Amino acid sequence: MNGHIRRAEPRDCARLAEIEVFSYRLNFYPIFQSDDYYFSELTVAELAEKYRREPELIRRTLVYDDGAVKGFVRINGSEIEKLFVEPVLAGHGIGAALLEYAVREAGVRSLWALEKNTRAIAFYARHGFLPTGERKPEEDTEEYLLRLEMA
Repeated sequence: MNGHIRRAEPRDCARLAEIEVFSYRLNFYPIFQSDDYYFSELTVAELAEKYRREPELIRRTLVYDDGAVKGFVRINGSEIEKLFVEPVLAGHGIGAALLEYAVREAGVRSLWALEKNTRAIAFYARHGFLPTGERKPEEDTEEYLLRLEMA
């Protein structure tokens, strides 16, 4: 893939929301199985509007763009808040490009990953992010997040 990584812009709000909603459904619905949340509360339109109302979210977001936005990473200080790739494009190097850029250009050193999201934990481990042993409960659930840091 021949994309470039750039800062997100307000015009990206709908696309960011679309990637995030479908990634959440694919990766987290099987764990939490909340129809109310994943199919009623979490909608592309509502999330895109949230992005428009909170421009700070856009400022902290980098996108992979090859003519279409195909993934994004949101950074807070030296920590990744979110990294999502268009689900049908998983495995094409987009997530790796975003993660490597975030480490190299934004100084990212850590992140939290859902303990049961073993696919994500394995992906991060391949890129040098290893569990620290630190865990915390995921808000309003019985699940846990693991802290990963660059080795």
